Amino acid sequence: MKPDTLNESDYRVTELADLSRRNSFRVPARAQWLIEVGDAGALPEVFGLGAVRRSPLLVLGEGSNVLLTRDWPGAVLSIVARGIRILDARGDNTRVRVEAGENWNDFVHWSLGQGFAGLENLALIPGSVGAAPIQNIGAYGVEVREFIETVEAFDRRTGQVVRLDNAACGFAYRDSLFKRDADRYLVCAVEFLLPRRRELRLDYAGMREELAAMKIDTPNHATVAEAVMRLRTRKLPNPAQIGNAGSFFKNPLVSAAQADTLRSANPALPVWPGDDGQCKLSAAWLVEACGFKGVREGDAGVSERHALVLVNHGAATGAQLWALAQRIIEAVYVRFEVRLEPEPRIA
Repeated sequence: MKPDTLNESDYRVTELADLSRRNSFRVPARAQWLIEVGDAGALPEVFGLGAVRRSPLLVLGEGSNVLLTRDWPGAVLSIVARGIRILDARGDNTRVRVEAGENWNDFVHWSLGQGFAGLENLALIPGSVGAAPIQNIGAYGVEVREFIETVEAFDRRTGQVVRLDNAACGFAYRDSLFKRDADRYLVCAVEFLLPRRRELRLDYAGMREELAAMKIDTPNHATVAEAVMRLRTRKLPNPAQIGNAGSFFKNPLVSAAQADTLRSANPALPVWPGDDGQCKLSAAWLVEACGFKGVREGDAGVSERHALVLVNHGAATGAQLWALAQRIIEAVYVRFEVRLEPEPRIA
């Protein structure tokens, strides 16, 4: 199959594509077709292709939030369009449009270089800008939904590009409309409302201590970003050195009553306020309490540095990593009656 109605810059099709370097776990996998889209205007044509119409579709960004457990039997679609553009200013806030294929960390540093505030706590999160609203990425007390004004997405049901405001995106903890209805929407671009001034978020565990170690008495947005990068680099293994997708499990949300019961039996268990009166538990603490930190089964393992991070020591398959994850989920449930959920998409 060859694209015959659009320019090569609009989209490119590769048959029997190797995905092993396109996922941060570095697990072996192939796709029947890989379709790289450089212009969202090509999407109606792309979705008319036989390989897309007649086979399962997987949308793949930089592969930092997916565990491939098999060869993909259909088409893998990747938005590679890039670009950052300032749209307009609204008082102290500025609207910025970012294409889905931009690297998230590059955009964070661009925003800081332009004098914008707020994204510093989200520095060094792997992945693309297009993936950010899907997962509602968050770190160190900040979530990306706080800055998103509009998401532009291709609606596969209508075959048209739609613009969804913040409320319509249905953001929740590590969740969104785009994640819940993954087979309908394809994120093409994100429009952010970025402030020039914003109070620093420094209360997350380890932040003030890291700034003190850096001998920063009066932190600013740039130095907070530096502290976040130092913390992440020290705590989380580098995917370029060992395959992983960062935190593999969500921090579970439970009722206040269940949190009180668990804290009574386990006083060291970290608990934080969650949405709608719920409480958020430390998934890392639960996994480590069950003895999985540093465990290795063949080349599938759990990082010695962080109990939430599953790692590929070299030749693990996605199926082997998922089997280990399921054993962790079951062990945590048996001991604490809390069901962990994976952060990455399992494909």
